[in-house]
Order: sequence, then structure tokens, then C-alpha cells
Amino acid sequence: MIRSELIQKIADENPHLYQRDVEKIVNTIFEEIIDAMSNGDRVELRGFGAFSVKKRDARTGRNPRTGESVEVDEKHVPFFKTGKLLRDRLNGG
Repeated sequence: MIRSELIQKIADENPHLYQRDVEKIVNTIFEEIIDAMSNGDRVELRGFGAFSVKKRDARTGRNPRTGESVEVDEKHVPFFKTGKLLRDRLNGG
């Protein structure tokens, strides 16, 4: 499902809301999650999962095309851990 499909589904299920308002709500939620993560905070949506940021240390990598060693800088990457409810639903529970 992509963002526009999510917005359409919410708008269809809530006919009392204008589509532009649903779009604004969805975009605000995503922006808040992104802002919190960029500040290093963890975002937990109970039953769904938790978004956090993990630090990857600098390392020596390898260029797969040439086999040459290259230095890879330290970086921060998003991490998602599923919640129990989501895990159970995915596994038929």
C-alpha cells in the first residue's frame, strides 16, 4: 500500500472527512515520525511496532565491481521492530 492508497482508504471509510483533510492528517503523522527519528527519539505505535534509529559505525567495505577496499562513513539508519499484535496477525494468531 502506498501513501495515496492509505489516504483514499481512510477517506472512503470516513465520508464525513474531506479528502484534503485526511491527506493533511496522514502527512502530519508521517512528518512527526520523521522529525522524532531525526532527533534520535523512538516512536512507538502500540500493537503495530516501534521505529528507532540505529548507528552503524565507520568501516572498511569493498567495492563489489572492482574488489577495491573503500572507507564507509558512520551513518544512522531507520529500524522498525514489529509489535506483538502485528506479529501475531501475520502468523495467523
